[in-house]
Amino acid sequence: MADSSFDIVSKVERQEVDNALNQAAKEISQRYDFKGVGASISWSGEKILMEANSEDRVTAVLDVFQSKLIKRGISLKALDAGEPQLSGKEYKIFASIEEGISQENAKKVAKLIRDEGPKGVKAQVQGEELRVSSKSRDDLQTVISLLKGQDFDFALQFVNYR
Repeated sequence: MADSSFDIVSKVERQEVDNALNQAAKEISQRYDFKGVGASISWSGEKILMEANSEDRVTAVLDVFQSKLIKRGISLKALDAGEPQLSGKEYKIFASIEEGISQENAKKVAKLIRDEGPKGVKAQVQGEELRVSSKSRDDLQTVISLLKGQDFDFALQFVNYR
C-alpha cells in the first residue's frame, strides 16, 4: 500500500482579502463615527493602506478590517500590520498579507512532528510548504490534530490529503 500524505501550507486567497477590504471600505464610508475624519482603506500595490486624520481613527479602521477578515475565514496571523505613522496631517498604517512558510518555521513544525507525532511519520520541507507522509492515515489525522492544538505565529492550512 502506498504512503498517505498531506501538505501543510500557509496561503491566503487574495480574492477573500479583496472582498474583506471592500466590505471594510463600505462600512467605513457609511459609519457615523468615521464621517469627516478622512478614513479610508485601499490597496497600495501589494500592501493595504489605511488612512485617517487621527491615530485612534486609523486603528479603528484596522479593527474594522480585521473583523471583516475574520468573518471571511482568514486568520489574523496572516495579516502583518505596522504601527500608525504620521504622514503630513494624516496617520497611515501599512499592512501586508503573509504567505508561505519560512524555512525556519517549517523546520520548527517538522521538529514538532518528529518529537511529538506518531512514529513512522515523515515531514519534508518543499519550498514554502511541508509534506507530511505516513503509511497510516490515522497517524496523519493525529499529526493534524497535534498541529491544530499548537499556537504558531503563522497560519496553517492542510491540503492535498491523500
